[in-house]
Amino acid sequence: MKKSIMGATALSLLAITSCQNIKDQKNDPQVLSAKAIEIHDLIMPQISTFDKHTVFVDSLLGSLSVLKKANPSLDTNATRQELTTLKSDLESATDDMMTWMKEYTPDSTNADYQKAEVDRITQLQSKFEKVSKDADRVLTPYTTKP
Repeated sequence: MKKSIMGATALSLLAITSCQNIKDQKNDPQVLSAKAIEIHDLIMPQISTFDKHTVFVDSLLGSLSVLKKANPSLDTNATRQELTTLKSDLESATDDMMTWMKEYTPDSTNADYQKAEVDRITQLQSKFEKVSKDADRVLTPYTTKP
């Protein structure tokens, strides 16, 4: 009986200590900084793709008359608007990443600052995902061959 009480007490202490360690890690500036950098490293490589998409969008915008000849039902006004919006979104996402990198202080020991930066880069990650999906949707008809 005494062994089971001691065992239960030991497990309880272990669980409490473990929960405290998890809580401490959530407030550890170094852990938070590593999380921000991890997210950055996941989305940063997309910038080269966004740059290529922007160049492609520019070429499409410059050849709308050719596209119209190839597809007489093409609404060039709607296409121009859609491509212009996509280009703006691609450039905005890229600019936001450059701003974040310029402003971010990875060695800050302020946990609240690091939490805010993790939130900020997570929001940027969502923006990148949306812009990437939009680019795929908008540009795919111009990249597939029949």
